[in-house]
Amino acid sequence: MFFHAHPDDEALLTAGTMAMLAAEGHRVVLVVATAGERGLAEMAPGEALGETRLKELYESAALLGCARVECLGYGDSGLSPKGGIAEERPDNAFIDADTEAAAKALAAILQEEEADLLAIYDPAGGYGHPDHVQVHRVGKRAAKIAGTEIVLEATVNRDPLVRLLRLAGRFYKFPPEFDVRTFESAYSSSETITHRVNVRKYTRQKRASMAAHASQASGGDSDRTLAVMLKVPRPLYRFVFGTEWYVRRDLPPGTRLTHPFDRWPK
Repeated sequence: MFFHAHPDDEALLTAGTMAMLAAEGHRVVLVVATAGERGLAEMAPGEALGETRLKELYESAALLGCARVECLGYGDSGLSPKGGIAEERPDNAFIDADTEAAAKALAAILQEEEADLLAIYDPAGGYGHPDHVQVHRVGKRAAKIAGTEIVLEATVNRDPLVRLLRLAGRFYKFPPEFDVRTFESAYSSSETITHRVNVRKYTRQKRASMAAHASQASGGDSDRTLAVMLKVPRPLYRFVFGTEWYVRRDLPPGTRLTHPFDRWPK
């Protein structure tokens, strides 16, 4: 089971792993906490963004081979570090949810599916989105309630990312609001990462999953992340997005595994 905050998050961090596991014959279940209704998008008049994003989610899941898709039904908290002021958030914003209640809802699906593995985010929520941080808290508790043995924290190896951004900064002037230093505490350092999953055979599905979230490739004042990623030439895309990273906290430091179900020798 893969637990994400919003539709399109699965495409960015875990799509290759999901497609790989489905191809190997595993039953793959995708759960999102919210419909992502507060995301930026260029929508036609009268079109409900949450409904559109859930439709895109189902299309993405089908492309990846998912057997089941569920939405817990919480409200999208918004992108700011505190989810915006409380008055601007929906009454059922995910960051305001009772962690235990949300964990029990997720645990019920884990138990129904008899899931062997749950993928969530690292404690930083990747780049710090409040709903992503809540996914970590809720997912960690849900796995304990359900007795799910393997908990993987989807992340990115921040060390080469920071080096690349610093190098790019020598030749490209980032916008004033972009601070490379924020990435020094985002995602996970190389030494904490336990799983480096080679998904190059499945980058076609991963790219298709990204493309399915068309509403999130537009909107805002600049190119969106998905739009930029989809412009990467296919041969380079396979190289850049051919690895997905995870942290499993119950394994010893220095663990180097290449498959979600690999076992560390006892």
